[in-house]
Amino acid sequence: MQPSPAMSQRQWVAAAIQKIEADFNRSADTHLIPMELPGYPGIDLYFKDESSHPTGSLKHRLARSLFLYALTNGWLRAGRPVIEASSGSTAISEAYFARLLGVPFIAVMPASTSPEKIAAIEFQGGRCHLVERACDLDSASHQLARETGGHFMDQFTYAERATDWRANNNIAESIFKQLAEEPHPIPDWIVCSPGTGGTSATLGRYVRYRRHATRILCADPEVSVFFDGYCRAVDGQCPKELAITGGSRIEGIGRPRVESSFIASCVDVMIKVPDALSLAAMRHVSATLGRRVGGSTGTNFVGVLHAARRMRDEGRQGSIVTILCDAGERYAHSYYDPAWYEARAIDVSDSDAAIALAVNGGDLPALPCAALE
Repeated sequence: MQPSPAMSQRQWVAAAIQKIEADFNRSADTHLIPMELPGYPGIDLYFKDESSHPTGSLKHRLARSLFLYALTNGWLRAGRPVIEASSGSTAISEAYFARLLGVPFIAVMPASTSPEKIAAIEFQGGRCHLVERACDLDSASHQLARETGGHFMDQFTYAERATDWRANNNIAESIFKQLAEEPHPIPDWIVCSPGTGGTSATLGRYVRYRRHATRILCADPEVSVFFDGYCRAVDGQCPKELAITGGSRIEGIGRPRVESSFIASCVDVMIKVPDALSLAAMRHVSATLGRRVGGSTGTNFVGVLHAARRMRDEGRQGSIVTILCDAGERYAHSYYDPAWYEARAIDVSDSDAAIALAVNGGDLPALPCAALE
Protein backbone atom coordinates (compact mmCIF):
# COMPACT_ATOMS: atom_id res chain seq x y z
CA MET A 1 0.00 0.00 0.00
CA GLN A 2 1.94 3.00 -1.27
CA PRO A 3 0.78 6.48 -0.22
CA SER A 4 -0.52 8.87 -2.84
CA PRO A 5 1.47 12.11 -3.21
CA ALA A 6 -1.18 13.93 -1.18
CA MET A 7 -1.33 11.30 1.62
CA SER A 8 0.26 12.32 4.92
CA GLN A 9 1.95 9.88 7.30
CA ARG A 10 -1.09 10.10 9.61
CA GLN A 11 -3.41 9.26 6.71
CA TRP A 12 -1.20 6.33 5.68
CA VAL A 13 -1.32 4.95 9.23
CA ALA A 14 -5.12 5.27 9.29
CA ALA A 15 -5.42 3.47 5.96
CA ALA A 16 -3.04 0.74 7.13
CA ILE A 17 -5.03 0.13 10.32
CA GLN A 18 -8.25 -0.01 8.29
CA LYS A 19 -6.71 -2.70 6.07
CA ILE A 20 -5.73 -4.81 9.09
CA GLU A 21 -9.17 -4.41 10.68
CA ALA A 22 -10.88 -5.35 7.41
CA ASP A 23 -8.69 -8.45 7.19
CA PHE A 24 -9.68 -9.40 10.75
CA ASN A 25 -13.35 -8.85 9.95
CA ARG A 26 -13.08 -11.35 7.08
CA SER A 27 -11.65 -14.05 9.35
CA ALA A 28 -13.48 -16.56 11.53
CA ASP A 29 -12.37 -17.54 15.02
CA THR A 30 -10.21 -20.61 15.50
CA HIS A 31 -11.81 -23.87 16.61
CA LEU A 32 -11.79 -25.48 20.05
CA ILE A 33 -11.26 -29.21 19.47
CA PRO A 34 -12.02 -31.84 22.16
CA MET A 35 -9.72 -34.83 22.60
CA GLU A 36 -10.22 -37.76 24.97
CA LEU A 37 -7.80 -38.59 27.77
CA PRO A 38 -8.55 -42.30 28.42
CA GLY A 39 -6.74 -42.45 31.75
CA TYR A 40 -8.47 -39.40 33.23
CA PRO A 41 -12.27 -39.84 33.37
CA GLY A 42 -14.12 -36.66 34.22
CA ILE A 43 -11.34 -34.46 32.84
CA ASP A 44 -12.17 -32.83 29.50
CA LEU A 45 -9.35 -31.70 27.20
CA TYR A 46 -9.65 -29.10 24.44
CA PHE A 47 -7.12 -27.89 21.86
CA LYS A 48 -7.41 -24.27 20.73
CA ASP A 49 -6.54 -24.83 17.06
CA GLU A 50 -4.44 -21.82 16.10
CA SER A 51 -3.23 -23.57 12.94
CA SER A 52 -6.45 -22.45 11.20
CA HIS A 53 -5.37 -18.80 11.05
CA PRO A 54 -4.63 -17.46 7.53
CA THR A 55 -0.90 -17.87 8.19
CA GLY A 56 -1.25 -21.21 9.95
CA SER A 57 -0.16 -20.59 13.52
CA LEU A 58 -0.75 -18.95 16.89
CA LYS A 59 1.67 -16.21 15.83
CA HIS A 60 -0.95 -14.70 13.50
CA ARG A 61 -2.57 -13.10 16.56
CA LEU A 62 0.77 -11.76 17.75
CA ALA A 63 1.73 -10.36 14.34
CA ARG A 64 -1.57 -8.52 14.03
CA SER A 65 -1.13 -7.01 17.50
CA LEU A 66 2.49 -6.03 16.82
CA PHE A 67 1.59 -4.27 13.57
CA LEU A 68 -1.26 -2.36 15.22
CA TYR A 69 1.00 -1.44 18.14
CA ALA A 70 3.76 -0.22 15.84
CA LEU A 71 1.35 1.73 13.64
CA THR A 72 -0.37 3.48 16.53
CA ASN A 73 3.02 4.39 18.01
CA GLY A 74 4.11 5.91 14.69
CA TRP A 75 6.98 3.47 14.17
CA LEU A 76 6.07 2.22 10.67
CA ARG A 77 6.40 4.30 7.53
CA ALA A 78 5.31 3.74 3.96
CA GLY A 79 7.93 1.94 1.90
CA ARG A 80 10.25 1.28 4.86
CA PRO A 81 10.99 -2.37 5.70
CA VAL A 82 9.76 -4.22 8.75
CA ILE A 83 12.39 -6.48 10.33
CA GLU A 84 11.79 -9.30 12.81
CA ALA A 85 13.94 -11.80 14.69
CA SER A 86 12.01 -15.06 14.43
CA SER A 87 12.40 -18.82 14.33
CA GLY A 88 9.77 -18.99 11.63
CA SER A 89 6.09 -18.75 12.48
CA THR A 90 6.07 -15.12 13.64
CA ALA A 91 8.00 -14.19 10.51
CA ILE A 92 5.44 -15.94 8.28
CA SER A 93 2.62 -14.03 9.95
CA GLU A 94 4.43 -10.69 9.90
CA ALA A 95 5.29 -11.19 6.23
CA TYR A 96 1.56 -11.62 5.58
CA PHE A 97 0.70 -8.30 7.24
CA ALA A 98 3.64 -6.50 5.64
CA ARG A 99 2.41 -7.60 2.22
CA LEU A 100 -1.10 -6.48 3.16
CA LEU A 101 0.27 -2.99 3.85
CA GLY A 102 2.70 -2.99 0.93
CA VAL A 103 5.90 -2.66 2.96
CA PRO A 104 9.01 -4.86 2.61
CA PHE A 105 9.66 -7.54 5.22
CA ILE A 106 12.95 -9.13 6.32
CA ALA A 107 13.04 -12.13 8.68
CA VAL A 108 16.23 -12.61 10.69
CA MET A 109 16.24 -16.27 11.62
CA PRO A 110 18.46 -19.21 12.59
CA ALA A 111 20.10 -21.06 9.71
CA SER A 112 18.55 -24.24 11.14
CA THR A 113 14.97 -23.08 10.46
CA SER A 114 12.97 -25.63 8.47
CA PRO A 115 12.92 -25.21 4.66
CA GLU A 116 9.12 -25.25 4.79
CA LYS A 117 9.05 -22.16 7.02
CA ILE A 118 11.55 -20.32 4.85
CA ALA A 119 9.44 -21.11 1.78
CA ALA A 120 6.30 -19.90 3.58
CA ILE A 121 7.95 -16.55 4.42
CA GLU A 122 9.06 -16.10 0.83
CA PHE A 123 5.59 -17.06 -0.40
CA GLN A 124 4.21 -14.14 1.63
CA GLY A 125 6.70 -11.81 -0.04
CA GLY A 126 9.27 -11.73 2.75
CA ARG A 127 13.04 -12.09 2.57
CA CYS A 128 15.07 -14.32 4.91
CA HIS A 129 18.35 -13.25 6.50
CA LEU A 130 19.91 -16.34 8.12
CA VAL A 131 22.35 -16.27 11.04
CA GLU A 132 24.28 -19.20 12.50
CA ARG A 133 23.83 -18.44 16.20
CA ALA A 134 20.46 -17.84 17.84
CA CYS A 135 22.08 -15.37 20.23
CA ASP A 136 22.89 -13.08 17.26
CA LEU A 137 19.30 -12.61 16.07
CA ASP A 138 18.68 -9.35 17.90
CA SER A 139 21.96 -7.68 17.01
CA ALA A 140 21.57 -8.64 13.35
CA SER A 141 18.01 -7.26 13.36
CA HIS A 142 19.07 -3.94 14.87
CA GLN A 143 21.87 -3.67 12.30
CA LEU A 144 19.49 -4.29 9.40
CA ALA A 145 17.07 -1.68 10.75
CA ARG A 146 19.87 0.88 10.87
CA GLU A 147 21.13 0.01 7.38
CA THR A 148 17.71 0.08 5.72
CA GLY A 149 15.94 2.80 7.69
CA GLY A 150 13.35 0.22 8.64
CA HIS A 151 11.73 -0.78 11.93
CA PHE A 152 12.77 -3.75 14.06
CA MET A 153 9.44 -5.09 15.34
CA ASP A 154 11.13 -6.91 18.29
CA GLN A 155 8.48 -9.47 19.23
CA PHE A 156 10.43 -10.61 22.28
CA THR A 157 10.19 -7.17 23.87
CA TYR A 158 6.72 -6.08 22.79
CA ALA A 159 4.64 -9.28 22.69
CA GLU A 160 3.28 -8.91 26.23
CA ARG A 161 2.31 -5.26 25.82
CA ALA A 162 1.07 -5.22 22.20
CA THR A 163 -1.84 -7.59 22.91
CA ASP A 164 -4.97 -6.20 24.56
CA TRP A 165 -5.26 -8.80 27.33
CA ARG A 166 -8.63 -7.52 28.61
CA ALA A 167 -10.60 -8.25 25.43
CA ASN A 168 -10.44 -7.49 21.67
CA ASN A 169 -10.83 -11.20 20.89
CA ASN A 170 -7.48 -12.17 22.37
CA ILE A 171 -6.88 -15.90 22.73
CA ALA A 172 -7.99 -15.97 26.37
CA GLU A 173 -11.32 -14.25 25.73
CA SER A 174 -11.91 -16.53 22.75
CA ILE A 175 -11.28 -19.68 24.81
CA PHE A 176 -13.74 -18.71 27.53
CA LYS A 177 -16.46 -17.73 25.04
CA GLN A 178 -16.12 -21.07 23.25
CA LEU A 179 -16.25 -23.02 26.51
CA ALA A 180 -19.47 -21.34 27.65
CA GLU A 181 -21.76 -24.28 26.76
CA GLU A 182 -19.35 -27.04 27.82
CA PRO A 183 -19.77 -29.16 31.00
CA HIS A 184 -16.88 -27.33 32.69
CA PRO A 185 -16.89 -23.81 31.19
CA ILE A 186 -14.18 -22.45 33.50
CA PRO A 187 -11.08 -24.56 32.86
CA ASP A 188 -8.97 -25.68 35.78
CA TRP A 189 -5.83 -25.26 33.70
CA ILE A 190 -4.74 -23.55 30.51
CA VAL A 191 -1.46 -24.98 29.25
CA CYS A 192 0.93 -23.15 26.93
CA SER A 193 4.66 -22.97 26.19
CA PRO A 194 6.89 -19.87 26.09
CA GLY A 195 8.26 -18.43 22.86
CA THR A 196 8.15 -14.71 23.55
CA GLY A 197 6.17 -15.09 26.77
CA GLY A 198 3.33 -13.02 25.32
CA THR A 199 0.73 -15.80 25.33
CA SER A 200 1.30 -16.80 28.96
CA ALA A 201 1.17 -13.11 29.94
CA THR A 202 -2.13 -12.61 28.10
CA LEU A 203 -3.66 -15.76 29.60
CA GLY A 204 -2.45 -15.05 33.13
CA ARG A 205 -3.60 -11.44 33.11
CA TYR A 206 -6.99 -12.29 31.63
CA VAL A 207 -7.91 -14.99 34.16
CA ARG A 208 -6.92 -12.69 37.02
CA TYR A 209 -8.82 -9.75 35.52
CA ARG A 210 -11.95 -11.90 35.10
CA ARG A 211 -11.47 -13.39 38.60
CA HIS A 212 -11.40 -16.97 37.31
CA ALA A 213 -9.79 -19.74 39.37
CA THR A 214 -8.06 -21.05 36.23
CA ARG A 215 -4.34 -21.69 36.62
CA ILE A 216 -1.71 -21.24 33.91
CA LEU A 217 0.87 -23.97 33.32
CA CYS A 218 3.83 -23.21 31.09
CA ALA A 219 5.90 -26.06 29.60
CA ASP A 220 9.46 -25.13 28.64
CA PRO A 221 11.45 -27.17 26.09
CA GLU A 222 14.81 -28.73 26.79
CA VAL A 223 17.18 -26.13 25.33
CA SER A 224 15.72 -23.00 26.88
CA VAL A 225 16.37 -20.74 29.85
CA PHE A 226 12.77 -19.78 30.69
CA PHE A 227 12.32 -22.50 33.33
CA ASP A 228 15.51 -21.48 35.15
CA GLY A 229 14.40 -17.86 34.94
CA TYR A 230 11.02 -18.76 36.40
CA CYS A 231 12.67 -20.60 39.30
CA ARG A 232 14.76 -17.54 40.06
CA ALA A 233 11.72 -15.27 39.89
CA VAL A 234 9.79 -17.55 42.27
CA ASP A 235 12.72 -17.27 44.70
CA GLY A 236 12.63 -13.47 44.45
CA GLN A 237 15.76 -13.18 42.31
CA CYS A 238 16.24 -11.34 39.02
CA PRO A 239 16.28 -13.80 36.08
CA LYS A 240 17.26 -11.38 33.32
CA GLU A 241 21.00 -12.11 33.29
CA LEU A 242 20.50 -15.84 32.62
CA ALA A 243 21.67 -17.07 29.22
CA ILE A 244 22.66 -20.29 27.49
CA THR A 245 24.24 -21.12 24.15
CA GLY A 246 22.37 -22.89 21.39
CA GLY A 247 18.78 -22.74 20.23
CA SER A 248 15.71 -24.82 20.98
CA ARG A 249 15.05 -27.86 18.80
CA ILE A 250 11.33 -27.30 19.34
CA GLU A 251 10.73 -24.52 16.85
CA GLY A 252 8.75 -21.52 18.01
CA ILE A 253 9.32 -21.99 21.75
CA GLY A 254 12.27 -21.78 24.11
CA ARG A 255 14.92 -19.06 24.19
CA PRO A 256 18.61 -18.76 25.13
CA ARG A 257 17.79 -15.80 27.39
CA VAL A 258 14.83 -14.64 29.48
CA GLU A 259 12.94 -12.24 27.23
CA SER A 260 11.28 -9.05 28.42
CA SER A 261 7.81 -10.32 27.47
CA PHE A 262 8.04 -13.33 29.81
CA ILE A 263 6.19 -12.31 32.98
CA ALA A 264 6.85 -15.04 35.55
CA SER A 265 4.15 -13.78 37.91
CA CYS A 266 1.49 -14.56 35.26
CA VAL A 267 2.41 -18.28 35.34
CA ASP A 268 1.22 -20.50 38.20
CA VAL A 269 3.26 -23.64 37.44
CA MET A 270 6.15 -24.32 35.09
CA ILE A 271 7.72 -27.61 33.98
CA LYS A 272 10.77 -28.54 31.91
CA VAL A 273 10.13 -31.04 29.10
CA PRO A 274 12.82 -33.13 27.34
CA ASP A 275 12.67 -32.79 23.56
CA ALA A 276 12.23 -36.54 23.05
CA LEU A 277 9.11 -36.47 25.22
CA SER A 278 7.73 -33.38 23.44
CA LEU A 279 8.13 -35.04 20.06
CA ALA A 280 6.59 -38.31 21.25
CA ALA A 281 3.61 -36.30 22.52
CA MET A 282 3.45 -34.55 19.14
CA ARG A 283 3.21 -37.93 17.41
CA HIS A 284 0.48 -39.08 19.81
CA VAL A 285 -1.63 -35.95 19.27
CA SER A 286 -1.15 -36.23 15.50
CA ALA A 287 -2.29 -39.86 15.48
CA THR A 288 -5.27 -39.13 17.73
CA LEU A 289 -6.50 -36.09 15.79
CA GLY A 290 -5.73 -37.64 12.40
CA ARG A 291 -3.48 -34.80 11.24
CA ARG A 292 0.05 -33.64 11.86
CA VAL A 293 0.81 -31.03 14.48
CA GLY A 294 4.04 -29.22 15.31
CA GLY A 295 6.53 -29.93 18.08
CA SER A 296 5.38 -27.15 20.40
CA THR A 297 1.92 -28.73 20.52
CA GLY A 298 3.66 -31.86 21.82
CA THR A 299 5.37 -29.84 24.54
CA ASN A 300 1.98 -28.43 25.49
CA PHE A 301 0.46 -31.92 25.62
CA VAL A 302 3.09 -33.08 28.12
CA GLY A 303 1.97 -30.11 30.23
CA VAL A 304 -1.63 -31.29 29.85
CA LEU A 305 -0.71 -34.74 31.18
CA HIS A 306 1.06 -33.14 34.14
CA ALA A 307 -2.00 -30.99 34.92
CA ALA A 308 -4.42 -33.91 34.47
CA ARG A 309 -2.41 -36.02 36.91
CA ARG A 310 -2.53 -33.22 39.48
CA MET A 311 -6.30 -32.93 39.08
CA ARG A 312 -6.80 -36.68 39.43
CA ASP A 313 -4.57 -36.83 42.52
CA GLU A 314 -6.65 -34.01 44.04
CA GLY A 315 -9.88 -35.89 43.24
CA ARG A 316 -11.12 -33.14 40.94
CA GLN A 317 -13.00 -33.21 37.66
CA GLY A 318 -13.02 -30.33 35.20
CA SER A 319 -11.47 -29.14 31.97
CA ILE A 320 -8.05 -28.35 30.56
CA VAL A 321 -7.37 -26.19 27.51
CA THR A 322 -4.12 -26.14 25.58
CA ILE A 323 -2.94 -24.70 22.28
CA LEU A 324 -2.44 -26.43 18.96
CA CYS A 325 0.19 -23.96 17.84
CA ASP A 326 0.74 -24.94 14.21
CA ALA A 327 0.38 -27.79 11.73
CA GLY A 328 3.01 -30.46 11.16
CA GLU A 329 3.38 -29.93 7.43
CA ARG A 330 6.02 -27.30 8.15
CA TYR A 331 8.20 -29.99 9.72
CA ALA A 332 8.18 -32.70 7.06
CA HIS A 333 11.99 -32.55 6.84
CA SER A 334 12.55 -32.53 10.60
CA TYR A 335 10.06 -33.90 13.14
CA TYR A 336 8.43 -36.23 10.62
CA ASP A 337 11.68 -37.48 9.07
CA PRO A 338 13.33 -40.51 10.79
CA ALA A 339 16.75 -39.36 9.57
CA TRP A 340 16.40 -36.15 11.58
CA TYR A 341 16.06 -38.16 14.81
CA GLU A 342 18.98 -40.43 13.92
CA ALA A 343 21.25 -37.47 13.21
CA ARG A 344 20.50 -36.03 16.67
CA ALA A 345 20.45 -39.34 18.57
CA ILE A 346 16.92 -38.67 19.84
CA ASP A 347 15.22 -41.73 21.29
CA VAL A 348 11.83 -42.55 19.78
CA SER A 349 10.61 -45.87 21.16
CA ASP A 350 11.11 -45.20 24.88
CA SER A 351 9.53 -41.75 24.70
CA ASP A 352 6.57 -43.04 22.67
CA ALA A 353 6.00 -45.72 25.31
CA ALA A 354 6.21 -43.13 28.10
CA ILE A 355 3.53 -40.95 26.50
CA ALA A 356 1.26 -43.94 25.81
CA LEU A 357 1.56 -44.97 29.46
CA ALA A 358 0.79 -41.46 30.73
CA VAL A 359 -2.22 -41.02 28.42
CA ASN A 360 -3.71 -44.16 29.91
CA GLY A 361 -3.24 -42.96 33.46
CA GLY A 362 0.31 -44.03 34.23
CA ASP A 363 3.10 -41.85 35.53
CA LEU A 364 5.01 -39.44 33.34
CA PRO A 365 8.79 -39.50 33.71
CA ALA A 366 9.80 -37.16 36.53
CA LEU A 367 9.98 -33.59 35.22
CA PRO A 368 11.51 -30.51 36.85
CA CYS A 369 8.61 -28.46 38.22
CA ALA A 370 8.26 -25.12 39.98
CA ALA A 371 5.22 -23.22 41.24
CA LEU A 372 4.47 -19.59 42.04
CA GLU A 373 2.79 -20.53 45.32
